[in-house]
Amino acid sequence: PPGVKGPRGVSPPGPPGFTGHKGDKGKTGFPGQVGGPGLPGRKGLRGLPGRAATHYTDGFVIARHSQSINVPDCPHGTSLIYSGYSLLFINGNERAHGQDLGTVGSCLPRFSTMPFLFCDTESTCRYASRNDYSYWLSTDKLMPANMVAVTADKVAPYISRCSVCETTSKILAFHSQNTLIPECPRGWETLWTGYSFIMQTGAGAEGSSQPLMSPGSCMEHFRRVPFIECHGRGTCNYYPDSFSYWLASLDRNNMFRKPVPQTVKGFSLERVISRCRESVNRLNLLNVIHELSKFEHEILPQEFKEKEEQEKTQKREAENVGLDFKWKTLPDP
Repeated sequence: PPGVKGPRGVSPPGPPGFTGHKGDKGKTGFPGQVGGPGLPGRKGLRGLPGRAATHYTDGFVIARHSQSINVPDCPHGTSLIYSGYSLLFINGNERAHGQDLGTVGSCLPRFSTMPFLFCDTESTCRYASRNDYSYWLSTDKLMPANMVAVTADKVAPYISRCSVCETTSKILAFHSQNTLIPECPRGWETLWTGYSFIMQTGAGAEGSSQPLMSPGSCMEHFRRVPFIECHGRGTCNYYPDSFSYWLASLDRNNMFRKPVPQTVKGFSLERVISRCRESVNRLNLLNVIHELSKFEHEILPQEFKEKEEQEKTQKREAENVGLDFKWKTLPDP
């Protein structure tokens, strides 16, 4: 049998052996602990301005009247909401109430020789049962030679059509008070030109007026009586007690002198009527476009450079913090 293992020799240790072969790949270790939160980054640069929206939440609504049987087009830059018939004013109980021709109320979707009724305190309402009137802008169609009243079934060619349009800018009428069409202010754009219409009266000398700032005060076509009177009995006609009122053409040199009476007839009428121009304010929109263009061409390139440098600095700092954390968390050998 083998003997007892002897004591270790006293000879010095031998030289190191040769390097062994590369060992097999070890098994995947357990997941490490979740790292601590990183340092807060620097505040970024201000973002770029947003692009203009294609839909506007705010807007202005106007009415345009063709003074013909054709539905008028909405001016350039505006959109059609609906079309209808041009109501000027009504007369009930011998009292008149008018519509501003530049507003939605002057463009009714449906026509009737008597578009309203009246109610009393006895809980009773009556329609087309008394001598009330409605007045509508008319076309240039001539009345029959005998001037007989036109019945409701034949009155359509005499009633002006209208359109209600939406725009994103303020619209105003500018009046020259002479026979020259005024220019739009700087930054404003022409929608149409016309004649300065200010007031109208009908039966009983009752009527209404047009605000001179309104699109309704700039009538595109001049006519001595631009409206027709209609009744609850279903007829319409022109009557001698219907009058229209227009701004006059004035001489600047005679402003503070007594007006000279004169009577004008026929084709000379337009030489004494003030002219007007309907204009829309495009100045604010042009300023916005100019400022955006200036921002893009002068400010953006420099801002992009600064932002790019800042991002590079933040990236380097993040890498340094990561290495620092890695060395500090490694176990000692």
